[in-house]
Amino acid sequence: MSTARSSQHKAAIRASVAVGIAVSAYGISFGALAVTAGLDIVQTCVLSLLMFSGGSQFAVIGILASGGTAAGVAAIASSTLLGTRNALYAIRMAPVVGGRWPRTLLAAHWTIDESTAVSAAQTTPEGQRAGFWWTGAIIYLGWNLATLIGALIGNLLGDVSQYGLDAAAAAAFLGLIWPRLKSMQPIAVAVGAAVVAALLTPALPPGLPVLAAALVAVVVGLTNWLGPKDPLPAMQQLDLGEDGFP
Repeated sequence: MSTARSSQHKAAIRASVAVGIAVSAYGISFGALAVTAGLDIVQTCVLSLLMFSGGSQFAVIGILASGGTAAGVAAIASSTLLGTRNALYAIRMAPVVGGRWPRTLLAAHWTIDESTAVSAAQTTPEGQRAGFWWTGAIIYLGWNLATLIGALIGNLLGDVSQYGLDAAAAAAFLGLIWPRLKSMQPIAVAVGAAVVAALLTPALPPGLPVLAAALVAVVVGLTNWLGPKDPLPAMQQLDLGEDGFP
């Protein structure tokens, strides 16, 4: 591995660790809230292991907390709707991940907001692969460990929102996105998405404002508003090369 590639690889890992730690810590909140909503410790941990999508998981326990087991169908429907965004991420990540079907299955499970964001923030194919796999691995292990801790000590924590763990995750994302705001198009997307999310958050269930905000990027991308007139096709910019995950 050349010095340049090694540097890109290390930069991607640093971003993965920063985002992974912040997001994983938020899993304590999920574990505590899930137990409060009526799930036992085993159910809470299995939900994190198998669903592994923070927005969908919080949607499930939020609905169960308000409606009990009778709201199970609504909880499943809501979490499924929120999970559809991961399918959109998968389209973006497919050329980055590559590989045979075992790798593809694992990548599908680890295709979440954070792994996609860290990967997309890198400027080279090596960095994108490393960012995806390292972020997915760190958050999967960290989130599930934090979920267990939160479920075990949930009753001792009181109101988990007072610890600001959700703010830590948001700050990590802001730090990841900020260096990319160098031209008018990404700035317009960031501002527009933030405004849409802020306006819709009080009116829609958790997670849906994020989906609505994503439409800002779709509209700007389709119209190429404020972007280069002859952008190089995305597939031409990808050089899969060697695997960036050790």
